[in-house]
Amino acid sequence: MSQNTDKNTPYRVLALKYRPQNFDELIGQDALVRTLRNAIETGRIAHAFMLTGVRGVGKTTTARIIAKALNYRGPEGTSDPTTGPTDDCDICKAIAEDRHPDVIEMDAATRTGVDDIREILDGVRYAPTEARYKVYIIDEVHMLSKQAFNALLKTLEEPPPHVKFIFATTEIRKVPITVLSRCQRFDLRRVDVETLMGHFQSICEKETVSADDAALSAICRAADGSVRDGLSLLDQAIALSDGHITAEQVKTMLGLGDRSKNLDLLEHVLSGNVAEALDIMDDIYKVGGDPSVLIQDLLDLVHQLTKLRAVPKLADQAMGLTGDEQARVAEMAAKLSMPTLGKAWQILLKGLNEVNMAVNPQSAAEMVVIRLSYSADLPDPSDLLRKLSKDGPQGAPVPNGGAGDSVSASSGGGVSASRGGLTVASSNSGPVTGVAVAQQHSLDTEVALSGDHLRNLEDIIAVLEEANEMVLAGRVYQMLHLVRLENKGDTYRLEVRPQETAPHDLLPNLSKILRQLTGKIWMISPSQQRGQPTLAEKAQIIYEQELDRVKNHPLMKDVYALFPDVEIVNIKQIKE
Repeated sequence: MSQNTDKNTPYRVLALKYRPQNFDELIGQDALVRTLRNAIETGRIAHAFMLTGVRGVGKTTTARIIAKALNYRGPEGTSDPTTGPTDDCDICKAIAEDRHPDVIEMDAATRTGVDDIREILDGVRYAPTEARYKVYIIDEVHMLSKQAFNALLKTLEEPPPHVKFIFATTEIRKVPITVLSRCQRFDLRRVDVETLMGHFQSICEKETVSADDAALSAICRAADGSVRDGLSLLDQAIALSDGHITAEQVKTMLGLGDRSKNLDLLEHVLSGNVAEALDIMDDIYKVGGDPSVLIQDLLDLVHQLTKLRAVPKLADQAMGLTGDEQARVAEMAAKLSMPTLGKAWQILLKGLNEVNMAVNPQSAAEMVVIRLSYSADLPDPSDLLRKLSKDGPQGAPVPNGGAGDSVSASSGGGVSASRGGLTVASSNSGPVTGVAVAQQHSLDTEVALSGDHLRNLEDIIAVLEEANEMVLAGRVYQMLHLVRLENKGDTYRLEVRPQETAPHDLLPNLSKILRQLTGKIWMISPSQQRGQPTLAEKAQIIYEQELDRVKNHPLMKDVYALFPDVEIVNIKQIKE
């Protein structure tokens, strides 16, 4: 186990001890390093840099590396800027220790006002005392006030040649565009798990500490792409261990549940075994498992199962699982359907927010699991259709794989399936609350978009919709009762009874538009006769007739047998 050889020397945490000192040591930021190397080597150095990214990816570290690279003079004091090591330069050593007067670091989180910026502007006029450039590093620059940003703009646009600005921020959207446009921007990426694993293994070797791969993998996943967060967790794990970091120690330290137990839990939940699922949750909670972390773990497993279901060849990738866990996840993915996984994802995602906001997170997590268990126990609508129509209504086979087949899921967990002109839809927010079954009924009319073939309001609406006159077409559909339509050569005579709510200029506008579209004269006049029902009224009559017919459909009777409390909530028109 690594120990301090001199007990009088203060212990340095790993995040500081192994902080990168040059571009070669900066990990996970290849694009940034390549760009800065080329810029320094060719002398194309911007006067202001904006470094953005999540916490712990190396923004401030990169700023110091840039400051050292630009001010490097070598052991003799005559060298040019470099992109390599800077350990042999006294100026660079002083910069690394934050004690050089020409490299000024400022925390904008505590110095947000315009007076703080004025101090910088006053110092910009003077040349550096020793270094090649005077460098201002402003961390969390988005915290500056609007007045402070405005005060900085002019100097930022045309700074003296001996001044460089380096800004760092985690909230790039809060930085005014006027400032961003004056800077060369670099987005620092989250460091991937594989890169972090290699880095942490190297540090463990230097610290003479051994670690299980599963333990380091858990630390890397918990770090969420942040090198600093990962090193802090690794530091804690080393202190917890006795020279060897195990997966169990890390799980206990992070409050993580056993992955195999999480798999057991998810398997019971998706099988509808509520009692077994609650027993596992109780065991996890008793050993210190965090309910919120548990729901997040279940979300992660559902995500991996869905990826494997969609792309089975991903089973060959590690995905942060052990060999046994990987085989088990692949087996579960093969058994579960995409609608089931999508439904589980939506319920867990909504449940995570409930757990985080609940006064009693464990109770909220149990409610999420119970909800998912009962939802998972419901039959999938597509399977229900296959079961009900195996031999078809009254012995007639239902087409298999036809153009009318479809299965869809809504963001709230609702699912609908259609087959052979029949539709079944259900809501999965709890027990089934509605199922609709309908046969195809088409109101489509083939219309030639020529004035000589306009015989009714349906044809007129088709012409208007083809010309994208949707508002006018809607008003004709809703508000006009057809009395008479005559075609006499180049003149059309149309008599209609407008509803009381119709605009006063509806008929003149209709006449004008139809004349433009058809090249015919349209004489449209209001009538006091009752006329035909509007097209909207006709559609409602047809819908009510269809609803009565659907209620007596043989397939609907089978649905009622499975779901006694079901109600028809919609009839969906399906085109074959």
